[in-house]
Amino acid sequence: MEEGNCSTVSEFILLGLSDLPELSIFLSLVFLLIYGVTVMGNLGMITVIWVSSQLRTPMYFFLSHLSLVDFCYSTIIVPKMLANILDKEKAISFLGCTVQSYLLSTCVITEVILLAVMAYDRFVAICYPLLYMVIMSQKLCMGLVSVCYLCGTVSSLIHICLALEIPSYKSNVINHFFCDLPPLLSLACSDVSINELLLFIVATFYEIITIMIIITSYLFILITILRMRSAEGRCKAFSTCTSHLTAIIVFHGTILFIYCRPSSDYSLETEKVATVFYTVVIPMLNPLIYSLRNKDVKAALRKMVGFKICC
Repeated sequence: MEEGNCSTVSEFILLGLSDLPELSIFLSLVFLLIYGVTVMGNLGMITVIWVSSQLRTPMYFFLSHLSLVDFCYSTIIVPKMLANILDKEKAISFLGCTVQSYLLSTCVITEVILLAVMAYDRFVAICYPLLYMVIMSQKLCMGLVSVCYLCGTVSSLIHICLALEIPSYKSNVINHFFCDLPPLLSLACSDVSINELLLFIVATFYEIITIMIIITSYLFILITILRMRSAEGRCKAFSTCTSHLTAIIVFHGTILFIYCRPSSDYSLETEKVATVFYTVVIPMLNPLIYSLRNKDVKAALRKMVGFKICC
């Protein structure tokens, strides 16, 4: 498009998932239900972990932060998406779009690193059980979580600062249900190859580093489990890892599909469907995965509910 057709924008229009009016009520009900389950599941998980004395271990400390991150980036996306489904204008201010993109990017990067930290925690717990509480001290756990949040904050700030340098846009209409960087960059009039390259490099770097940590941790875990003489011990070790592995495969598979590929292969419609999965569905699934497959969490939940009923 010619430079004359470009202009600065004060707001963006989010087209959403579908332009069919007859689907608006159905979609709003579906996403409202999913968001309700997400909020109750993640806040419930945080409450159970912090209230129950038997869950005050490094594993559940990290799990509570995973639930917090899931709750945050679902809340960043879904309420505005629900409002836009029912609103004909579907507008979001330039500042609101920038803040939404920054917060989401922060949460995604934080969760990517946090899942790797949780894999390391499982490695220490299974391979060095006698030294587990010594190695995974409170100071180390706080430090690891701080690194997760710091990396997410700083990396996202770099992306947003570069995006703010874009002087004008071809259009203010974003064919998406929230302000994500790839569709936003596709509207820029100026050259954004540096933005796209940096986005690809950062996403690929974090994916490679965290996946290497995860794979290495689980290789040692597998070797340790296979050496166990007790069948009961092997089953218990496998059960503590299954939930975490499920969360890793679902989350990383989606992130790799969306961000770690060349911009020439970018398909907006495909990306929209995949983004719904990791911004809306995964935050709902994580507390279900960890609670339904974890005996300690279920026991703590029953104990807490039983105490409230008695009171």
